[in-house]
Amino acid sequence: MTEVATVRRSRITPEREAELYTAVLDLLREVGYDALTMDAVATRTRSSKATLYRQWGGKPELVVKAMRHSKPGSVGDVDTGSLRGDFHTLVAREDDCTMERNSDLMRALAMAAHSNPDLMRALKELLVEPEMGEFRKVMQRAVDRGEVRADCPAREYVVHMMVGAFATRTLIDELPPTQEFLRSYIDAVVLPALGVSVP
Repeated sequence: MTEVATVRRSRITPEREAELYTAVLDLLREVGYDALTMDAVATRTRSSKATLYRQWGGKPELVVKAMRHSKPGSVGDVDTGSLRGDFHTLVAREDDCTMERNSDLMRALAMAAHSNPDLMRALKELLVEPEMGEFRKVMQRAVDRGEVRADCPAREYVVHMMVGAFATRTLIDELPPTQEFLRSYIDAVVLPALGVSVP
């Protein structure tokens, strides 16, 4: 057995998985999606490429699962008793610095996805669709509480509105998204579109 092989680890514990995801996101920030290789991930994390492929199937799945893992809990688990409280709580789960780093990362991944069908598929299946499902739970609770009409057409566009604000903040204002900006956007745009009065 070579010296390199002895330091490689193959058993994936939750702690090891978290460590690996952190390394993948660090690499992604350093070199971008296109230049990120499974070889580089294996080297950085002292893993074998075979283990990485066996566990994740390929680079798109590994990168998107790393992104999903970095999210602070499930959107659908937030239930403050009001839609405004839920949205403001979701915004507060990441500080401004983390939000800026994640915004840069998502923008880069979205650009890469346009020329990479496998990445686009992984983003949709592993990140976008699950997030849409979680937001639907939050919205259904608001309907059940009587805050939002069941036939409100804006219900289907909540994620679009939130992602749009997050993504275009830098493009339009040349500023990163912040908690304060997103809270004011929720109160001025999202909640009124849903027919929810803001105190």
